[in-house]
Amino acid sequence: MSVRATYDYHYEPKDKVENFNGMQLLYVYWPKHLMFCAPFALLVSPQMSFAEVWQDIIVPAIDLHPESKEVALDKVEWRLNGEAFTPSLSASMADNGIDHKSLLTMATPGLEGMANAGY
Repeated sequence: MSVRATYDYHYEPKDKVENFNGMQLLYVYWPKHLMFCAPFALLVSPQMSFAEVWQDIIVPAIDLHPESKEVALDKVEWRLNGEAFTPSLSASMADNGIDHKSLLTMATPGLEGMANAGY
């Protein structure tokens, strides 16, 4: 159901990249691991390498899940904003084409969540 304002409604979004002091939001989704019910919203520097983001930010974020220790970076199937994606581990986030509010999906074949139930 759409909503229509009864007056001329304008607003300035608060989550513009200019408001993050050189950082950017990165959403990370791990399908079949719904212990995390929604993508993580992570604050990253566009100058960080993909490997740094993986090791310093994503790995700690997923650490509470029992299957997190079984995730092998070289086996992850990545999607960036819905498109198949192969990251360059040594390249920066910006050089990998990952910008403010990008959605990074990390599928982990063989890992189906706790008790293979997608949780």
